[in-house]
Amino acid sequence: MHTKTDSSEATSLSPSPPSHSPRRPVYYVQSPSRDSHDGEKTATSFHSTPTASPPHSHSSVGHHSRESSSTRFSGSLKPGSGKITPSTKPGHKQISVIDEEGFYDDENQESKGVPRRCYFVIFIFGFFVLFGLFSLILWGVSKPQKPEITVKSIKMETFVIQAGSDSTGVATDMVTMNSTVKLVFRNTASFFGVHVGSTPVDLSFSQITLASGAIKKFYQSRKSRRTLTISVHGNRVPLYGSGANLSSNTTGSPTLPVALKLNMVVKSKAYVLGKLVKPKFKKKIECSIVYDPKKRNAPISVKNSCTYK
Repeated sequence: MHTKTDSSEATSLSPSPPSHSPRRPVYYVQSPSRDSHDGEKTATSFHSTPTASPPHSHSSVGHHSRESSSTRFSGSLKPGSGKITPSTKPGHKQISVIDEEGFYDDENQESKGVPRRCYFVIFIFGFFVLFGLFSLILWGVSKPQKPEITVKSIKMETFVIQAGSDSTGVATDMVTMNSTVKLVFRNTASFFGVHVGSTPVDLSFSQITLASGAIKKFYQSRKSRRTLTISVHGNRVPLYGSGANLSSNTTGSPTLPVALKLNMVVKSKAYVLGKLVKPKFKKKIECSIVYDPKKRNAPISVKNSCTYK
């Protein structure tokens, strides 16, 4: 019989030394992530989650890790398709499919925008619209600024009635007269001048033109005026039956007042914006005149006897 001593009892009660079992390594299971903000899709971005390794030996752990890595990414990537086909091997987590082709198509469509030629067409169209609107505004502003024409007087230098015959030999009374018409032309426009064309001026009796004249072409600058003197004359104009109401003395001067009419149509135009904006103006003037043989060579005022249309 053996006697238990304190030392042996202590020895038997002391805990056994720890076994030198291998330390369990830590490996990571990686899953793909998708970043929707930067517009790039990649299958190499992962979130790592630490997981304890199963209780195997060092060699088995390394083999299992390589196998897991290889099987986990065993999905085939088809060239040009932008898709990753997941592995169907059981026991492994499948990798989600990333469709990059459709995303890049949408991104390319957004980046293309409007072609440059469309901008050019829009610019040309807008330019013509604005230019047409500007021209229309100028035309509308210039149209009311019509020239003002005022007939001041007419002076009769010669008025002779005498017997004669026309070119066919028909006997009739004939009139020879010389007169001067004075009028004022005023351009009221504040930003353009006007071009006045040649205008015939007629002096008639009983619808028969006894004398004619013309306003010569001229240019009138903006906000200005001028006085025009027009010579109106006729030589041996046959009266036919209309001369029956006219009587004359031995010198051929009429013995009674003669009612005459002065007619003219003054045409003018302005080049506000070249030939694109060219307002035209027309003024029809008709004056009633009573010639008194006793006041020959005296100006006859027609200020209140003219109509302007």
